[in-house]
Amino acid sequence: MRLIIPMAGRGSRLRPHTLTTPKPLVPIAGKPIVQWLIEILSEGLEKPFDEISFVVGDLNDEVKQQLLDIAENNGSKGSIYYQDEPLGPAHAIFCAKASIKGQCIVAFADTLFISDFSFDPKKEGIIWTQRVEDPSGFGVVKTNEKGIITQFVEKSPVFVSDQAIVGIYYFRDGERFADKLDYLIKNDIRDKGEFQITSVLDLMKEDGVRFSTAKIDEWLDCGNKEAIISTTERILATKPGSDVIESDAILIDSKIIHPCFIGKGAVIKNSVVGPFVTVGQGSIIIKSVVEKSVIQNDARIKNVNLKNSMIGNHAEYKEKARKISLGDYSRFD
Repeated sequence: MRLIIPMAGRGSRLRPHTLTTPKPLVPIAGKPIVQWLIEILSEGLEKPFDEISFVVGDLNDEVKQQLLDIAENNGSKGSIYYQDEPLGPAHAIFCAKASIKGQCIVAFADTLFISDFSFDPKKEGIIWTQRVEDPSGFGVVKTNEKGIITQFVEKSPVFVSDQAIVGIYYFRDGERFADKLDYLIKNDIRDKGEFQITSVLDLMKEDGVRFSTAKIDEWLDCGNKEAIISTTERILATKPGSDVIESDAILIDSKIIHPCFIGKGAVIKNSVVGPFVTVGQGSIIIKSVVEKSVIQNDARIKNVNLKNSMIGNHAEYKEKARKISLGDYSRFD
């Protein structure tokens, strides 16, 4: 089984946190988003992926090595492919054509999920979906009474179905999938100006491939700051091993309200941290209260009260302790 992860997007909705760190490498509960994705997908397999291919944009060598290390730590071969132009999701997958062989899973790296990921690899194709209230911003599918997909539609302003495609796909015959990708690109078949994966799925369906749907229990968005914080809360609450205080973290006169992840070398002094907080390695928190927040690596925080916040790598946020005289019936926000 091979895994293809397109991740060449710019992560503009998560700026400024993606100006120096690609969105799939933003940490949630001590691990990059893409690592969580790989681990969750691996839960449904009998053995590790044979190969994990990352389709990236312009990344530096350190980031590329980090991705290869994540694959290796999963027991898989890692490969890097490049999408030089943002021509759409199907084009991004096409860039990894050399690795699309045999049984393949394609998973986009901007969402996580909570679900039992077991599936039947004998099926020709599986598309993971979830019902949503407003499907206009998603690719959707229509199915017959047997659960076989009859139609793929990409972000229709007119209601077609509420079964949204979550960005995870299984193909039993990778070569057949690669051939249709190749046909799409060579014949310049675009939808809304881009090469869409729903167009490839339509070509395969017309060629006789039977796609069925699989449901996920909970879809976790990682697209913006609020979504990252919400996803961190759900991962800490549901994933075993995520509620961790690393052995070399230093706690001085502080209280940790679980669940939290406190990274290596972090220092927390005279503070209350938690619940649902990620503190990256080497970060220092002094005289502060932090709740439902993500503090990335080597950050410095002092004299602050944080909730539903995100602090980037090497960032500093300090407030001066105030001396005030607040009279009766006064209010200070």
